[in-house]
Amino acid sequence: MSSTQSTTCVHFASPSKNGFASSSLLSLSTFSPRSWAVSFARSSILAVLENAITVGHLTISDSEGTYYYGKYHKGCNDVHLHIVNDNFWFRIMLSGDLGFSEAYMIGDVQVSSLKGAMDIWLQNQSGMEDTLSSTIAKISSAVSSLYNNLLGQTRSQARLNAIASYDQSNELFKAFLSKEMMYSCALWSEAEGGVRGDLEMGPSPGDLETAQLRKIRHVLRAARVKPGHRILEFGSGWGGLAIEAAKSFGCEVDTLTLSIEQKKLAEERIKEAGLESRIRVHLLDYREIPAEFEKAFDAFVSVEMLEHVGSKYYNLYFKLVDFALKSKNATAVVTASTFPESRYSSYQAEDFMRKYMWPNSCLPSATALITAAQTASQGRFTLEGVENHAAHYPRTLREWGRRLEANLTQDMIAKDYPSLHDQSDYAAFKRKWQYLFAYAGAGFSKGYITCHMITFIRDNDAPILQCD
Repeated sequence: MSSTQSTTCVHFASPSKNGFASSSLLSLSTFSPRSWAVSFARSSILAVLENAITVGHLTISDSEGTYYYGKYHKGCNDVHLHIVNDNFWFRIMLSGDLGFSEAYMIGDVQVSSLKGAMDIWLQNQSGMEDTLSSTIAKISSAVSSLYNNLLGQTRSQARLNAIASYDQSNELFKAFLSKEMMYSCALWSEAEGGVRGDLEMGPSPGDLETAQLRKIRHVLRAARVKPGHRILEFGSGWGGLAIEAAKSFGCEVDTLTLSIEQKKLAEERIKEAGLESRIRVHLLDYREIPAEFEKAFDAFVSVEMLEHVGSKYYNLYFKLVDFALKSKNATAVVTASTFPESRYSSYQAEDFMRKYMWPNSCLPSATALITAAQTASQGRFTLEGVENHAAHYPRTLREWGRRLEANLTQDMIAKDYPSLHDQSDYAAFKRKWQYLFAYAGAGFSKGYITCHMITFIRDNDAPILQCD
């Protein structure tokens, strides 16, 4: 199911009463251990859902029957889950929403609408977390010792282990990113119909390119760059921002990446643009910037790289930004996907994002970054501006999903990862990306996650006069 499909409401003609066929634990004692565990997991989870779903309508069908939760009405968020493999119940019981993502990726569950499923979770978040999570915690210990026997050595588990460890190829990103290859939130204006233009008017060719160029220029203008300025960038991507800074703003750029593949493609694109004399791509950890960078830069920019820094290193990160920027007339602009303050914690448990997309990542909050910047710079930064771009991310993700569906082929990606010649492995790999776009899109649209751009100037620099 494509992450770009709109939520549909399907009325099931003969709904049965919520619930499930009950069986005594005594009768289950005649089952195999696996059969007992399946029944235990199914009945426990379905019982929890009866009280947890108060918004929207959820239908679950498996080999044992069909179950209905919430109230159906015309135009509602109506989602149907068809359980293909009863390993689904283990995954949900043992791993919650991470288990759901795994079940989807390997095809243990079919979903009428991924977006609708994410919305069901977020719309019923309080009840789901208070009842489902606590119940899972209580009952998972009863069967956790069976995990390796039931799931740990299966082919499907091996498939999940494999797709979690794939490095992501340039060809994959070319398939769904726009031409400048910015892997970050675009900014949409009325020229493209705004943040819902693709849903209300339909997408148009070039919309994503326009919105991503707008984002790059917005960051560079916030950084106050001028011809001849020198910019330091943490997180090169594929050189999109550096190229625009050099080409359109007349700047010199030093940009850092840890990806050999990104560095290779970025330098190819820089050469094609004739900008080798203005842009240097360093294969370098930001913690290893050389001594000659001290007070050498007029501006610092970083677009959605801070998610990989970790709360332990926020102070060091901004200490190095302070080290590299000139003492006067210097600006720092950072953007990152963030948690609202109410959800932020320096410890973040493993979930789909941290296991299958960005291992060991940590979403900051805007406050955590601002506090770290002030502490690390000993007050030498002044907070100039804070913007939340979260409303722009769902459309960006929908556009990526459409392009992935249109452009990604098995032969294309199997050149980098020969194991993906196996159709089942390729299907799981593709569903991982579909799940990402739906998962993140729902999070941004419901305020579960945010996306901030934060601008700092030096303590005695004059603020920018801004007006409409």
